[in-house]
Amino acid sequence: MIIYQDDKIRIERHESSTPWVKIFTQHPYKEMSEVPWDIQLHIYKLLNIIEKEMIAYYNPKKINIASFGNYLPHVHWHIMARFELDSHFPEPMWGVQQRDIELDLPEFEIFCDRLIEVLS
Repeated sequence: MIIYQDDKIRIERHESSTPWVKIFTQHPYKEMSEVPWDIQLHIYKLLNIIEKEMIAYYNPKKINIASFGNYLPHVHWHIMARFELDSHFPEPMWGVQQRDIELDLPEFEIFCDRLIEVLS
């Protein structure tokens, strides 16, 4: 699901039990070093905004930000709010699940609305 997009990037929801969004470049660059400088700056600004909005809205234990692209060689960043009782904490979300749990968190759709408002 696309939350926001402009001519340089798009922000998508990642289906997860924890709040998780991804920033993609609109053009499928393979490596961050291939991305034009203005788009790199745009991405870093968005990472900062999303992190601050996740902290303000969810009050997580930690924010995780990652960029891999091994399966999908298209520059993208993962931004996740992490909680001590989430299914994988303290492991990464790609690691071994630690517990079965449903977190009682504020609505993700409201977070998306807040994010869109800040980005617009």
